[in-house]
Amino acid sequence: MGTAMPGPADEPLTPGQLMGLAGLLRAWRAVAGEKRGLGRSMSQAEVVSAVGGKRSLRWYQQLESGAKPKLDRPVLDALADALLLGRDERQALLLYAVDGALPTIPAPRADDPTRRMLQLLLDHQMPSPTYLTDARWNIIGYNPAMAAWWPWVMEPGANLIRWACLTKEARTQFVDWPLHAAEYLKLLRFASARHPHDTELAALIADVRRDPECARIWDDGVSMSENRDGAHFRVALPALKFEIIEVVSHVLYPASLPDCRLTVITWLRDDTEPEIHPQHSDTGTGAIARGQETESAAPMESRRREAVARQLSQHLSVESLEEATALAGPDAIPLPLLSELVGKQCRLTISPSTQSVIWAVQQDDGRWGISVLDPYAVIVRIPHGSVVEGARLEYRSLIRAVLPPDPAEAAKECDKLTLQLSRRLEALQQTRRDLWEENPESVDYVWDPVDEIGGGPMRS
Repeated sequence: MGTAMPGPADEPLTPGQLMGLAGLLRAWRAVAGEKRGLGRSMSQAEVVSAVGGKRSLRWYQQLESGAKPKLDRPVLDALADALLLGRDERQALLLYAVDGALPTIPAPRADDPTRRMLQLLLDHQMPSPTYLTDARWNIIGYNPAMAAWWPWVMEPGANLIRWACLTKEARTQFVDWPLHAAEYLKLLRFASARHPHDTELAALIADVRRDPECARIWDDGVSMSENRDGAHFRVALPALKFEIIEVVSHVLYPASLPDCRLTVITWLRDDTEPEIHPQHSDTGTGAIARGQETESAAPMESRRREAVARQLSQHLSVESLEEATALAGPDAIPLPLLSELVGKQCRLTISPSTQSVIWAVQQDDGRWGISVLDPYAVIVRIPHGSVVEGARLEYRSLIRAVLPPDPAEAAKECDKLTLQLSRRLEALQQTRRDLWEENPESVDYVWDPVDEIGGGPMRS
């Protein structure tokens, strides 16, 4: 009996094995046929004919069978023209021809002079959210606006691709998430050509492909992109009370760290009202902010932008955790259990007097990076905190920080939100009941008080 080959969980395939030039050539040939209006894939012979007399049919067949390419620039250009490749696909073809780019340069530590200078650049982009990633999309720097809009960047081991493709949070915040997932997978495909032997990148691709929806998007496409520079997209963020806004991303490559990407997110300003979509994730207290939206959208939009600019004016770090906690003021409320849910290097402290949360993250140099967040952004970040044993009191403190300071007004808001949430809960329970009544063989019965009236379960 032969020895079993290791599975994906034992030894992830390299990026080059996951994609490979052979598979890409076949996929590109299919796309080229559609672009040329053939209604089918270009044949191998048609590709060779379009390339000209530079190579034989057997040579091309060997390429699609996995032969290592030995291609000079004129042949590469002719092959790219024949397959009607775009800019990024052409660059990927060149990278495969030379077996990938040079090895990546490791990202420096937080106390490295290069990182410190780049942090200055990040901070100078305020109030635009800005972040720095390495070649595998690990977050290695961010400014306060980025932390306020997307608190996940402060968590240990934060990775853009994993967050964008694998978290429920991203699927809620990105309008048209499947389109975004497809764009991020294009980045992974290009990275697999650029770094075909990178094991960390291989693990990242394997993680993403384990998700069924991402696996389907990966298998259905072959397009690739080097970056998302100039991409326009819409998001609904907790920090902005889930108002849908339009932003554009600008991607820069620092000369001192050419494998890293510095991305600036610009909030587009125009005279049109943003389109409001109802598809939000109502995770318990998710209705708190939306229940308070009673003012017109245009004035609120202007005030929110000004508030972001005023609140987040500098990137702050302190020597010790005690100093970080003191920033919350004399009425500070530490949240140790909720902090543990975020990560061992994170500490959250409520400042009731300012209705904000101090989010402190220990950096590589031992100092504590500080961001000031709206409590609601923290609630949405850790919705499971309400059901963790021992953390409910801390979670209630967060909810109190979201409500109006005046006790009477806060109580009225609680009553209003409780009514809204109870109606949602009733609808959810009735939907569950309907599922059982329509599918009693596959859905488990759950007791309902109405069943006592008739002496047992009743089906309509």
